[in-house]
Amino acid sequence: MAIETRAGAQRAIAVAVQLPEVDDVEFEASLKELRELARTLGFEVVATFTQKRQGFEATTYVGAGKVEEIRLFAEGNAEFVLVDHDISPSQAGNLEKAVGCQVMDRAMVILEIFHRHARSNAARAQVEIARLRYLAPRLREAAKLAGPQGRQRSGVGGRGAGESAAQTDRSRIRDRIAELKQEIEALDHERQTQRARRQDSQGVARVALVGYTNAGKSTLMRALTGSDVLVENKLFATLDTTVRVLVPEAVPRVLVTDTVGFIKNLPHDLVASFKSTLEEAVEASLLLHVVDSNDPGFERQLEVTEQVLAEIGAGEVPRLLVFNKIDQAGDAKARAARTKALRARYPKCIVVSAVEPEAVAQLHAAIMAVFRKRLAKASLFLPWSAQNLRGQVFASCEVVEEQSDADGTFFTVRAERKDIDALRERIGPQARRKPPA
Repeated sequence: MAIETRAGAQRAIAVAVQLPEVDDVEFEASLKELRELARTLGFEVVATFTQKRQGFEATTYVGAGKVEEIRLFAEGNAEFVLVDHDISPSQAGNLEKAVGCQVMDRAMVILEIFHRHARSNAARAQVEIARLRYLAPRLREAAKLAGPQGRQRSGVGGRGAGESAAQTDRSRIRDRIAELKQEIEALDHERQTQRARRQDSQGVARVALVGYTNAGKSTLMRALTGSDVLVENKLFATLDTTVRVLVPEAVPRVLVTDTVGFIKNLPHDLVASFKSTLEEAVEASLLLHVVDSNDPGFERQLEVTEQVLAEIGAGEVPRLLVFNKIDQAGDAKARAARTKALRARYPKCIVVSAVEPEAVAQLHAAIMAVFRKRLAKASLFLPWSAQNLRGQVFASCEVVEEQSDADGTFFTVRAERKDIDALRERIGPQARRKPPA
């Protein structure tokens, strides 16, 4: 039986075991996610094999009968088997040998996507560390499966007679990880310096977009900031931190950061290695938790995101729950019903479409409302001799009212208390002069 695939796509088989504690909805959602991951990686899933078991088969993940089914189908129809769980090196090796296809578990699929999509030096180094840590135990298993001849290496050109290839490779991996850690430390120092400069800027507030991958965060960021952020309908299209200014600009000035998307069973090393990216969420003043309003598994996605935020120390950061992609809910009646249902369940949520300017403007207003709550209202007097500071007043304050007399200009402003105090210090004692009654 010949399987037709789209041009350039590699053929793959999805394999999953449903454990007793996993219901059908969750199981199907996870399989759908695996297929989306496969598509992002350039695979086309040509068949899916599932099995209900009390636990994973210790040798090959699935039982012997299912292994034989997969082997028979794979002949001439597929080159890869994608397993919807993280499996041990021995399970992967045994299954690969039995079915005659390269086996990739869920962690390996995600790691490969991260490897292909990372752009910045920091992201590339972090992904390489995660991949090397994943690879190290699998080298040992590969050496076992290869037998004595595959394990033994000549002493010529190596580190000594009798040392195995796997030992040498593991040593190289340790050395490379050490090099990458040093590189990341240097990059972290540079990033912290840049972050400190942003923090020192007067009147700057920070928002981080967080949420499940493919929830539309990058599209929403482009709409909020007018930037040319990459927008692609693939999982993990965004891996590197992107920072832009919220537009139209207002007081306080708001910086918006897009972060890497979350996913169920994200490999722990990737959570750890991307901590520098996710630190933008930890240090933000406000999180926009973006959710695909049309995804039937959005409740599970909410849980995954909350778990990861708690793990990185961002569990207590204030947030707005934003249900995105409401334009995809159907006609006007369907959209209204979906919006009503979401607001009934999550009373404080915001329902938007990132492609509709009016909805984006409402979200912009909601963001500014959060930050304006902390602004203080005050009066400033700027004498004509200090009009060179007029630009700074408008840059760091929201000017509510302005009036002038023969001596200068009276301002009624809203701003951070520290910015008001800084302006008064620069202007001098006259700054506190009150306008005539």
